[in-house]
Amino acid sequence: MGKTIISPSILSADFAKLGQEISDAKDAGADWIHIDVMDGHFVPNITIGVPVVKSIRKSTDLILDTHLMIENPQKYVEPFAKAGADILTFHYEACKSDAEVIEVINHIKSFGIKAGISIKPKTQPDSIFPFLEMVDLVLVMTVEPGFGGQEFMHDCAQKIPSIREKSREDLIIQVDGGINNITSKICTSLGANSLVAGSYIYKSDDYKKAVRSLLN
Repeated sequence: MGKTIISPSILSADFAKLGQEISDAKDAGADWIHIDVMDGHFVPNITIGVPVVKSIRKSTDLILDTHLMIENPQKYVEPFAKAGADILTFHYEACKSDAEVIEVINHIKSFGIKAGISIKPKTQPDSIFPFLEMVDLVLVMTVEPGFGGQEFMHDCAQKIPSIREKSREDLIIQVDGGINNITSKICTSLGANSLVAGSYIYKSDDYKKAVRSLLN
């Protein structure tokens, strides 16, 4: 499967020095930057929007791995794509029908960027099997989306093998929630090849050591 992609979540970074935090994560070995977009409706919290993504785009050449935890993702695809997102991942649960899921995927791809689909802990993986050939990335949530620093849900990680079994070889399976030096190994052993870590990296004293510990 090749190298595991590390995508630090800036949700846990110090927003007063966000540019520096992103630069430090890159120096520590991060491959992507994970941007959690929350609207206060689909999930309880509100985080960042299009203007912040636009600003981040100017300050880094890392892949902007943008996770839309929002209602009506279709409406916000164009603004985020134009702001500089390289990957837009939306939630299966935010769509009212399979037809809408397909519309959102096609809309994302029309901007020449990668499309990802995410599932919450209670959603079964077979819900997204019809779309695996269409997307570039599947994000398996191992916590309830909306808050940083939650405990890893082991049963959610068990979705990874069934998705891997049904997908083509180059599909990126990403895991987000409670990722640390122990849970990272569980996820990669099950077939994940991208890890989102927020608190574990940004609350550590040594970002490089934290990133390395996710891989080794």
